[in-house]
Amino acid sequence: MAVYVWEGRIRGGKTQKGEMEAPSKSAVITRLRQMQIQPIPEKIKEKGKLFRFNLQFGGVPNKDLVVFSRQLSTMIDAGLPLVKSLDTLIVQQNNVKFKNIITNVKETVEGGSTFADALAKHPGVFNDLFVNLVRAGETGGVLDTILHRLSAYLEKMENLKRRIRGAMVYPAVVISVAIIVLSIILIFVVPVFAELFKDLGTTLPALTQFIVNLSRFFKNNIVYILIAVALLTFTIAATYRRSKRGRKLIDAFLLKVWIVGDLILKTILARFCRTLATLTAGGIPILDGLEITAKASGNKVTEEAILQVRKDVAEGKTLAEPLSEKPKIFPPMTVQMIAVGEQTGALDDMLNKVADFYEEEVDVAVAALMSALEPAMIAILGGTVGVIVIAMYLPMFKLVSTLAQ
Repeated sequence: MAVYVWEGRIRGGKTQKGEMEAPSKSAVITRLRQMQIQPIPEKIKEKGKLFRFNLQFGGVPNKDLVVFSRQLSTMIDAGLPLVKSLDTLIVQQNNVKFKNIITNVKETVEGGSTFADALAKHPGVFNDLFVNLVRAGETGGVLDTILHRLSAYLEKMENLKRRIRGAMVYPAVVISVAIIVLSIILIFVVPVFAELFKDLGTTLPALTQFIVNLSRFFKNNIVYILIAVALLTFTIAATYRRSKRGRKLIDAFLLKVWIVGDLILKTILARFCRTLATLTAGGIPILDGLEITAKASGNKVTEEAILQVRKDVAEGKTLAEPLSEKPKIFPPMTVQMIAVGEQTGALDDMLNKVADFYEEEVDVAVAALMSALEPAMIAILGGTVGVIVIAMYLPMFKLVSTLAQ
């Protein structure tokens, strides 16, 4: 058996510390309660592991959350206690990081916390939507149903992300290849021609001279160029993450980009409708649902718009009214369907239908993006290489015409 260092509270609120030999952390918690000591789970650690660094790389994939939610729902529906269900999930979990998180959640629940509070201690894995729905499920005694809805929601969101990622692979590969090819031409091929032209002793055409100068600049400053690109990328990423104003400017710009902006907006609308539908179906009040949905939108412009809608709803308006005041974000068709859902008392069903529609629209937008990008990228790459080739042969044409005279 291992030795555990523990902390707990005795009567009067005073903290008491000690060591205990036990087979597991759960056994320590149980024994402390028998001793009328309220354990502090996060302060109970195995001796000898207190100062070890936690070197766990990688996150928790969405598919693991889907499986976790679905399996936990099935076991609870079958009558298994929550702690026993979590024990089973811990044993079969292959992701070390997620396994440790589930273990911590189980120990926190054993320490007297609710399941939702235990999940809330890991916001990087279980977001506000997940925690609030679980809390509603616990309160209403329908945790298995809520977890099943959560798994379905997460699966649909993952499918949506997969479509977007799939659309971005081809352009990213073509652009990367183009950059590599142009870099090789400018750094290795053009200098060979430049030496040849130097030996000819003729005045180079303006286009050829420009390409030769560009080649020299790249060859002599390639390290500085790479550092500058890295710094620029880091600065934009840091500005996006830390500055609300910077993030809003970038998000607003992306929404205005041709074809790409339309794809982003349809993705946001699909996420908005699906998230709000899942929350309202789970019994979350509409104001709380709008706040969570705003945070989950992934775009600062739409987040602020949804929060403004929440403010208007809090003042007594219906959901459709403030949405109709933002036609650039929420199209009339979406607003009308939401209005019908409110009037018939089936808002969650109507939101799911709108989400289905926009997920299909995302597929259409992805196809349109690919149709536009493919010829554009080929034309740009071919045109650039063609200009360089012509520039390299112009001096030879000039020399031939001079000799012919």
